[in-house]
Amino acid sequence: MSGNKYQSLIESSSIQGANANYVEAYYEQFLEDPESVDPSWRAYFRLIQDQNAPREIAHSDVLARFEKLAREKKPGMVVSSASAAQSSFDARAAEKQAAVLRLVNYYRVRGHQAARLDPLNISPQVIVPDLDPAFHGLGADDMDTVFNTGSLMHGGPDRLPLREIIRIIKNVYTDTIGAEYMYITETAQKRWIQKRLEGQAFKPKIAVEAKRDVLKQLVAAEGIERYLHNKYVGQKRFSLEGGDALIPAMDEVLRGAAVRDVEEVVIGMAHRGRLNMLVNVLGKSPKDLFAEFEGKYSAESLSRAGDVKYHMGFSTDVEVAGKRLHMVLAFNPSHLEIVNPVVEGSVKARQTRRNDERGDRVVPVLIHGDAAFAGQGVVMETMQLSHAKGYGTGGTLHIIVNNQIGFTTPNPIEALPGHDSRTSRYCTDLAKMVEAPVFHVNGDDPEAVVFVTRLAMDFRNEFHKDVIVDICCYRRLGHNEADEPSVTSPQMYEAVKKQPTTMALYARKLEEEGAIAKGEIDTLVRAYREGLDNGVNIARTTLGLVGNKYTVNWASYTQGQWDSPAETAVSVDTIRAAHARIAKLPDGFTLHPRVKKIYEDRAKMAAGELAMDWGFAETMAYATLVNEGFSVRLSGQDVRRGTFFHRHATVHDSVTGDSYTALRHLDPDKNRFVATDTLLSEEGVLGFEYGYSTTDPDCLVIWEAQFGDFANGAQVVFDQFIASGQAKWGRACGLAVFLPHGYEGQGPEHSSGRLERWLQLCAGNNQQVCVPSTPAQMFHMLRRQMKRGLRLPLIVMTPKSLLRHPLSVSTLDDLTQGRFQPIIADTEVDASKVTRIVLCSGKVYFDLYQARLKEQLDNVALVRIEQLYPFPRADYEQVLAAYPNAKEVVWCQEEPENQGAWYQIKHRLSAYLKPEHALLYATRPGMSTTAVGYLKVHNQEQDAVIRGGLTGGKPAGHNA
Repeated sequence: MSGNKYQSLIESSSIQGANANYVEAYYEQFLEDPESVDPSWRAYFRLIQDQNAPREIAHSDVLARFEKLAREKKPGMVVSSASAAQSSFDARAAEKQAAVLRLVNYYRVRGHQAARLDPLNISPQVIVPDLDPAFHGLGADDMDTVFNTGSLMHGGPDRLPLREIIRIIKNVYTDTIGAEYMYITETAQKRWIQKRLEGQAFKPKIAVEAKRDVLKQLVAAEGIERYLHNKYVGQKRFSLEGGDALIPAMDEVLRGAAVRDVEEVVIGMAHRGRLNMLVNVLGKSPKDLFAEFEGKYSAESLSRAGDVKYHMGFSTDVEVAGKRLHMVLAFNPSHLEIVNPVVEGSVKARQTRRNDERGDRVVPVLIHGDAAFAGQGVVMETMQLSHAKGYGTGGTLHIIVNNQIGFTTPNPIEALPGHDSRTSRYCTDLAKMVEAPVFHVNGDDPEAVVFVTRLAMDFRNEFHKDVIVDICCYRRLGHNEADEPSVTSPQMYEAVKKQPTTMALYARKLEEEGAIAKGEIDTLVRAYREGLDNGVNIARTTLGLVGNKYTVNWASYTQGQWDSPAETAVSVDTIRAAHARIAKLPDGFTLHPRVKKIYEDRAKMAAGELAMDWGFAETMAYATLVNEGFSVRLSGQDVRRGTFFHRHATVHDSVTGDSYTALRHLDPDKNRFVATDTLLSEEGVLGFEYGYSTTDPDCLVIWEAQFGDFANGAQVVFDQFIASGQAKWGRACGLAVFLPHGYEGQGPEHSSGRLERWLQLCAGNNQQVCVPSTPAQMFHMLRRQMKRGLRLPLIVMTPKSLLRHPLSVSTLDDLTQGRFQPIIADTEVDASKVTRIVLCSGKVYFDLYQARLKEQLDNVALVRIEQLYPFPRADYEQVLAAYPNAKEVVWCQEEPENQGAWYQIKHRLSAYLKPEHALLYATRPGMSTTAVGYLKVHNQEQDAVIRGGLTGGKPAGHNA
């Protein structure tokens, strides 16, 4: 071993078994932060590590190799006097040094559990034995001994007395800030946080003027709540009181954004503190807020259904540090955390407009309640999206207003497993899933709150990942202002009654420091109240909606009508040119044989030599829209290939595995086509796409469910946003939703897209529900969605088996002329012979068609209603008039009687019938499930439905 390049290190080190603890501690320090150990030791640790093994290899293996090297020292080797002195290093001193390093490390890992986080001091005191010096063999005799500080000081003294080391780590990790970050695997991120925290060594030093600004923010936070409480007695407002530190925290967010040249900040939050945020952070006029409390609304507001005050959003421009900043507070219903993905989607659209790939210009901020953050699954889904392809927004700042109670259930800051409110120790433990650092902070230490907020913003800016600020506070009042919280939480609210407000505590502190004059706080409070009396905002003044080059004027997308004509046909040359461009693959690209056949068939379709299928028509819709300057964003769990192997928007080289998305190359400079296979999420992804679509009206945003019933997992997005967002908040949205639907014997799951649910949500022309039956209909429907001067959500029952049905095809002429037809009349029968009109939608039409041919029924007309809502009344009346001798009008559907369209459409069908018309229906029997699970029974039921449609049926007044 004498030839080993590290032999001098080995020979000059005390590596006997007695010093094993020192070696182990030093190796732990190396694993945590390689740059913090001596270069020679660092190089040696790297040498002995198995580079193919996990980074944290067993320490025993390292120690064994040290002992082996010690035994192999050459006897009689001459070393320098300095080496000899180092070799005589006292074994006990080495053990003590190792203990000090371990103590520092444990404070980094577990110090947060001993931090003073609870302003009420009611959270159970946690005893952390690892933080006791005695646990590591350090006692009173060691307190004045000077030890190596390792990586603790980051530029400070290399050696300090143990007493000073302990004072520093307690100050940093167990005072009013509790930092959790040691689970992060990226050393650079941990080291960055350590430098920022430990480099302070003492309390963060804040200038006197900055302290006064923080106090003014607290005056505003408390002032608006007290004013509303006294002026509008008993009205709900979901007070922020107890969590007042949120306002100076958000002020720091704005200041930090301005310094970094951020152009937009988009905020999502639930109701608590929302009114406070509107006035004191976004600068909403107090006069306007008071008018809402008094029931005075503008004519524009009264033109829609509206919503309660604490759900409303707001957009404005504010001036911060001499720079203009656009601020958005997203609308949010009572489903609390559901706003998270909506905000992220809106931010992504804004970033895309700016080509802001890193997320430097638009920043998302999500404000949570502690119980909701821990309890609602959409939080997890949104965080999983944070670095997913097509969804990352450059990191989100999460601020938790941790008031230690969820509705009426106590929710302590640090809970033991099995508590009522959660299983994990902290409400923030979800963040560890994406290795986001968490900074817990006592809400009654506003300086610490501002410090960690600045730290979090800097971390987000540096590493572009999520970060959590957990403001540990309390809720001074009940769930709402009429609630009595002491009924369910008597001990907590006994402590709340005795607790001075954050403003009072901080004002007293500043008086004691001499930062403000005695009694000056009364002047500040009076000035803020007088501003409210005058309807003037003295906390922050809004500039109004100034706008910039990225501002979108939605007026042109909300004035049209759903049946406004739209030119959706294109020329043959356009189709062929688009196909030629997207059919061209990179040189040497090898398609899978099945995909190659699809490409060959599409070439024939473009040439007019083969009937057109759904995959070709859909692709042409996207290609022609992109060529006309629109964007297309397609997402879902298997959208690039397509669940049913029909789309192939992205193809894969069967040899190399490389992927290629041809539609992206129609406009390579702007990348107007994006298709993303998403994680297995419905609620989170759909919320994201809704947010995106409400921000970019020139992008056709599509979410496709793997099967139609998968939308069940995102029902709240449909109910609270897609169907009602425009009525409540005036938020236009052009989102298209594809729900594969059709009864093909696949059992209760994956048969029904729950058509009845979407129709039940329809009113006031709020959305479109379509069931296209041919590729051409799909083509024109998608193009109409963008070409028309209107943005309404589009719910589409898309086909499964129809994708390859020999009768469900179109020709090139179908794309180069015509438009989407809400109703398709039957042109294959003699209208004068028709005595029965069968109305239907979707796949069942082709079953009826084939059965009619087989039975040679020339008195039956098959009419497809392709748009069920808004109901095409004029087209329907025209169809009825086309068959003057018809006596029976039958609605035929595959779904059970209590599902599908029947219950939602029968009143529309009967409203325009003539006296001589009898309305009948043919359906499966009513069921609690969507479909039977046995193929034989399914086939029997399907035959009965077809027979009923063609020759039978029940009277519309019949009760099953």
